[in-house]
Amino acid sequence: MTTTLNLATVPGHQVLATAGKKILRPGGKAATEQLLTWANFQPGETLLELAASFGESAIEIAKRYKVRVVGIEKNPDSVAKARENIKAAGLSNQITIIEGDIFHLDKMTDKFDYVLAEAILTMQSDVGKAKILSGVKNCLKPGGKFLSHEMLVRDNAEQVRKSLSESIRVNANPLTVSDWSNLCRDAGLAIQQQQTGNMGLLNLNQMINDEGLLRTVKIIWNVLTKPNLRRRVLQMRRSFQQQGKNLGYIVFISQ
Repeated sequence: MTTTLNLATVPGHQVLATAGKKILRPGGKAATEQLLTWANFQPGETLLELAASFGESAIEIAKRYKVRVVGIEKNPDSVAKARENIKAAGLSNQITIIEGDIFHLDKMTDKFDYVLAEAILTMQSDVGKAKILSGVKNCLKPGGKFLSHEMLVRDNAEQVRKSLSESIRVNANPLTVSDWSNLCRDAGLAIQQQQTGNMGLLNLNQMINDEGLLRTVKIIWNVLTKPNLRRRVLQMRRSFQQQGKNLGYIVFISQ
């Protein structure tokens, strides 16, 4: 039985997914590409991806870089879908998806060359962020690297967080550059490289770059023709625009 989403109350990422959006990262595909370039993956290395969802990014990374990927995902339906996608891609020997909670990384026995987390830490409290990063540190081999793509707040943090909470229905908690750095340092991770930029999740040019022209047109059509969807998407877009000077993205690699 298909569950009907209440678009007035569900988190923003579910709203955008309903509209047809695939790339749900604040800096878009370009920021993720920068992160992967910095990583400099070598064939045969190992990567742990947090909140692997349907396995799409795991599949892309495994194909492109010939690394072995383990994805951890809490939602059992997403785990099942990810395994189907991996099997269809012929990568079952290279990618493993496990059902688990990113707050319990201490249960992981394997160590990895890399850990990847995108748009995950922002949605956690300060305590939650610290717990996840502590687990990340424990999952890395000596000299291993943590790759992260998150929201950035530049100024007026409380105002930004309030606006985001009202529009995306999640208690988003983006940090400043220095706060991200301090958080990593407290977990025993030192930021080696970083890049920041503007929040472009609902920017038309970024959408075309991320989704392609055809999918962008389909997304816009879905938004325009479905009133409840349109209401939420426009609310999020207004929030992003209003906080444009204070809200952005950060990608960083720490070791």
